[in-house]
Amino acid sequence: MAAGASLSDAPPLRVAGLARRAGAVFGVRIAAAGCALAAQVLMARLMGPAEYGLFASVWVWAVLAGHASTWGLSQAACRFLPAYRARASTEPARGFLAFGAAVSLAGATLLAGAGALLLVVHPPIVEPGLRAPLLVAALVLPLFALQDFCEGVARAQDWTLLAIAPPYLLRQAGVMLAMLAAVTAGAPPVATVAVACMLAATALSLAVQAGVIRRRLARVLPAGRRAYPWRGWMRTALPIALVDLAGSGFNFADVLVLGFLLEPAEVGLYFAATRLLQCVVFVHYAASSVTAQRFAEAEARGDRAGLVALVRHWSRLTLLATLGTGLLVLAGSPLLLGLFGTGFHSGLPLLAVLVAGHVVAGAFGPAEDLLTMLGAERLCAAITAGLLLLSVGLMLALVPGLGVVGAALAAALVVVLRGLLLALAAWRRLGIATPAFARSRR
Repeated sequence: MAAGASLSDAPPLRVAGLARRAGAVFGVRIAAAGCALAAQVLMARLMGPAEYGLFASVWVWAVLAGHASTWGLSQAACRFLPAYRARASTEPARGFLAFGAAVSLAGATLLAGAGALLLVVHPPIVEPGLRAPLLVAALVLPLFALQDFCEGVARAQDWTLLAIAPPYLLRQAGVMLAMLAAVTAGAPPVATVAVACMLAATALSLAVQAGVIRRRLARVLPAGRRAYPWRGWMRTALPIALVDLAGSGFNFADVLVLGFLLEPAEVGLYFAATRLLQCVVFVHYAASSVTAQRFAEAEARGDRAGLVALVRHWSRLTLLATLGTGLLVLAGSPLLLGLFGTGFHSGLPLLAVLVAGHVVAGAFGPAEDLLTMLGAERLCAAITAGLLLLSVGLMLALVPGLGVVGAALAAALVVVLRGLLLALAAWRRLGIATPAFARSRR
């Protein structure tokens, strides 16, 4: 788009182009989901429900800790870098790239070291079966965090496929192939070996992604002086970090709570259902990956009309895509759940509840992206953190009596409530109505 052009100049054409890019993102995520599903099915069948449940718990902790270790700078990249590009501000752009990578790597290394030290000094803090997998997972954390930051940088530069293909396609395929190779070579099919395969796959995918990003950045942002207004970056990034972490918590809090309350086999059953749910979640991810940075750029240009037009078209398109994907997932779930092994078919009611919650939540539009990209990240963080606590409370109340069904009900209810409250916040703070079928706008 030419400098000074408005997103509202030709909204149907622009939205169609964004839709094609989002469709490509969604296709990659679906392909990655296929690899992930194959990997999860392979591990579930090789390890059995108990070891698979241990691996699921470790995977969730590693993902959450990796996201947290960027301190919000991964998402903040989608806000700052497009704005710097719109203003031709190269010095702070260079500084942000160096600062974000250093903070992400250092934060994850310190967190991993502290966790490993705690396990060595006080092993009873976790059950015996989790100790060795968690120690291996400590090696994964710095790689996860750095790759998370690389993803944010690539998204901010509109290199969408580069942002998602390495972590979600190459890494997932690598886990599966590494596990097959390890077991074929005689390694026992246990959680520790599976986490070691995750380490190898993450290292490979990060090396590929970081190498390509460095080459592309050298062409669009040549070497030169750097500026480090880091206080401003962190004032923005820390609330975004809370939003991002809490958002990840919404995806994984149910699995974590179940890990404390139920047997590993039941955790594995629920985790299998949530793996299929990811196909629905990918719709929101694909939409966000191509629009969040454009919200920030439109605001930097003062293009409020274009911003509102993009939200209006995009929220409706995203809802339709979410509904269609949810119906397809439910239609194929008997076959897909059966791939995990006998007994996993009982996860179908859980999946139906979770899908329904995400479809309803999708009707409220891209409120989270608007709040975090347009300066209302603290309000978004407060709402998200409060609802995460509510989610944990509901699960602690419902799971003892209802088991995994209680966790699904709590997760679906809170994700809907979150969508509603964020949409209300976007309307009151920014004056933009985000729901898909909203009629009036300020």
